[in-house]
Amino acid sequence: MNFAIPAIGAADAASLSPLALFLQADIVVKIVMLGLLLASIWTWAIIIGFSITLRRASKQSRAFETDFWKAEDIDRFYEARGKGEVPAARVMAAGVTEWRRSTAQRSVDREGTRGRLSTAMASAISLEIDRLSDRLNILATIGSVAPFVGLFGTVWGIMRAFTAIADQQNSSLAVVAPGIAEALFATAIGLFAAIPAVIAYNRFSHGINRLESRLSHFADGFYATLSRELETQR
Repeated sequence: MNFAIPAIGAADAASLSPLALFLQADIVVKIVMLGLLLASIWTWAIIIGFSITLRRASKQSRAFETDFWKAEDIDRFYEARGKGEVPAARVMAAGVTEWRRSTAQRSVDREGTRGRLSTAMASAISLEIDRLSDRLNILATIGSVAPFVGLFGTVWGIMRAFTAIADQQNSSLAVVAPGIAEALFATAIGLFAAIPAVIAYNRFSHGINRLESRLSHFADGFYATLSRELETQR
């Protein structure tokens, strides 16, 4: 006796294509899928934009620091390069501004000036890191929420599959497959949105931490330079 497994026809295969699964899905599952697709597009837009921004900020700060330590006159270098949009330039500008304010008085409070210099540059670093990492929270949100949104679509699709079984009194694969397929498709879209967001968030967080460490080292070196100069003030 020969038992043959019936092959799936071309029409049946086409009905399980991504576009067909979306078109035949329930309105709730369609909303879930559209929301996850938009989240995925938003994620990739942030990834591309943030990659360019972070790479540019790191490269410009590295070049700025190299030129700064080669400069012989800090005031002249500040007038030429210290007012740019580079993160390291903003840290330098915060230090120079506080230096000029504190040393403009007749009697210079050395310890007070050192404390204000440290605070000013640390604040500038924090502002730069906050500005650069502004959209990272979006990646974190998408990475943590998208799988659960997809799971909601999955549960809804499975509920529809069981409802179809109850209505038709038939538990064959032809009845169950569309609902199960659209349910799993919603999960797949959720993972498609979440996985890149999580990977990008971790990668960018590492890059931000490295930039913050670089700016902190630059601020420490600049602070030491100003502190030595402070010893000559009366």
